[in-house]
Amino acid sequence: METDKETFKKMFPNLAKELEVGDQRVKIDAVRTDSDEAEKTVPDKFRGYCPTVIDFIRRCDTDEQADEIITYLQKRGEITTEYADALRVQLQNKGVRSFGPKKEENYYFKHAGFC
Repeated sequence: METDKETFKKMFPNLAKELEVGDQRVKIDAVRTDSDEAEKTVPDKFRGYCPTVIDFIRRCDTDEQADEIITYLQKRGEITTEYADALRVQLQNKGVRSFGPKKEENYYFKHAGFC
C-alpha cells in the first residue's frame, strides 16, 4: 500500500510523530543465543490465554453477579443461548461456587509468578 506523508499523518498521527522524532531507542544490553533458554526466562503460563465465562463467573461473589455475567456474554454473542441456559441451570441448582473456588485479587499475576 502506497500513501503520501500527509495521508499517513491523518491515518496514524501518533506513529507519524514517533517516526518524525526518530530519537526513541531501546537499549539492549543482553543477548541470548539459545532460544530455548530465553523462553524459559519468560513466565508464560497465561501467554495467549483468553478467559472463559467460567473464569469470569469464578470472580463473582453472588449468584446474581454470575447471572449478569452470563447475560452480558450471551448478548455480546460470546456464548450461545444453549450454553447460557445450561450455565443458568447449574447456577440455580448448585450456586456460584459450583463453578470453582473464587478467584482472588491478582489471581493471574500470582499464578504466573509475578507476585
